[in-house]
Amino acid sequence: MTGYEELRLRHVRDAMAAAGELIGRLDWSVARLAAHRDAELRRLVRTAQTASPWHRKRLEHVDLNALNEASLAGLPVMTKDDLMANFDEIVTDDRLRLDVVEDHLEALTAADAYLFGRYHAVASSGSSGRRGVLVYDWDGWIAAYLGTVRHMLRELAAWPKSAHPPLAAMIGSGTATHMMYAAGRTFSTPQLATRAFAVAQPVQELVAGLGDCQPDLLFGYASALHTLAREARAGRLRIAPRFVISTSEPLLPEMREELGQAWGVPVLNYYACSEAGAVAISCHRGGDWLHLADDLVIVEPVSSRGHPVPPGERADKIYITNLFNHTLPLIRYEITDEVTLLDEPCRCCSGHQLIADPQGRLDDTFDYGKIAVHPHVFRSPLSRRRNIVEYQVRQTARGAVITAVCHGPADLAGLEAELVTRLTELGVPSPEVSVTAVGSIARHAGKLQRFVPLADAGSVGDRRGAHKPAKTPGPGAHSADRTGTSRTADLS
Repeated sequence: MTGYEELRLRHVRDAMAAAGELIGRLDWSVARLAAHRDAELRRLVRTAQTASPWHRKRLEHVDLNALNEASLAGLPVMTKDDLMANFDEIVTDDRLRLDVVEDHLEALTAADAYLFGRYHAVASSGSSGRRGVLVYDWDGWIAAYLGTVRHMLRELAAWPKSAHPPLAAMIGSGTATHMMYAAGRTFSTPQLATRAFAVAQPVQELVAGLGDCQPDLLFGYASALHTLAREARAGRLRIAPRFVISTSEPLLPEMREELGQAWGVPVLNYYACSEAGAVAISCHRGGDWLHLADDLVIVEPVSSRGHPVPPGERADKIYITNLFNHTLPLIRYEITDEVTLLDEPCRCCSGHQLIADPQGRLDDTFDYGKIAVHPHVFRSPLSRRRNIVEYQVRQTARGAVITAVCHGPADLAGLEAELVTRLTELGVPSPEVSVTAVGSIARHAGKLQRFVPLADAGSVGDRRGAHKPAKTPGPGAHSADRTGTSRTADLS
């Protein structure tokens, strides 16, 4: 039986062999990308029709010869509930029953492992309300990894040669059930060494560990990086990364600003999910916008009712089609992230579609009867208190209970009064808001869930009253005009 390390090294060689082609796609034209998506969509649906019993029933009337991205809207939507309820009928390998995959995941700790010597399984953390299980085959795992790191690999190739290879520090969940951590372990090489840090460990330990290893690249959850930026500005963390890369949580405007001030280097945003790996990545030439990985995924921005949303308007959710994972076909899979396509080209001349910094998730809207309160109502006052470094807003029947980690005075009584006034103006009757300072906030699988709605809150489809700006400015506009908020999809 082939051992893990032998499989891993073979996988690394295959990934390096494929890297050139996937990096080259970053320079493809709009027309070439569109033709590629059409061809890959037909290939994916053909696999789903022939090897997935669940998809076969749903897609039996699809004419592959006529199928393209423009006609994709005629296919049915699938949800996480569909995935977990029909997992055994969706996968294209009969050995990958959900109970088998769950047993494999349960046995994983910090060590990466293969399933049947070919597959990788991961679990989304469930911050969107329900845990999800995903499986990738050999080539799909390579595509998921390279889709995330190919921009960086291209940058690294242009760096001057040094006495030691680049070192990446990754602050994340620390368990192999999470995609970013597991892929980093699978494809770790001397050319880009990775040192992992568990986000749950004390800040003092993170500061000491990062100071010892002196990373060239600093990856991490946005909230964790924000805390470390405060440590750097206070002089307790002395590192000099060349890039800072935020993942797994929304990179809020005030966070981006503080990270830039702390280290004076490019701050990149990686918008990704366990269902597809990298969905979009910041342009390395600067700006708070991202390039879609639209050679690997098709993203359809839609309203809460599933109607297409044009560029410049913030969508309530997206339907994502993973073009490269034929083991677990996800076709028009619903993710409730609020995404805005931008209708102008990037100054770097890339053919990949631009999106604004993802700031939101429809699920973060709080419903008080017929009154929908967008998370920006809470986030804006909280973000102005510079000494509040982390927070969590829990909805109550008449308002919210907020816990805040404060590094200095923050006038919590004034914050309570401001939020009560805002909720009153929106029509919430006799609102009550309490803000309590705490030493730390519990994380779910390492991530900080900022907005926690009531358990009996209305369905996503009923949340139609939240404020939505008509337009979102593009690469030439100032980022302060953007007001959308909430969490990004899971990739940990």
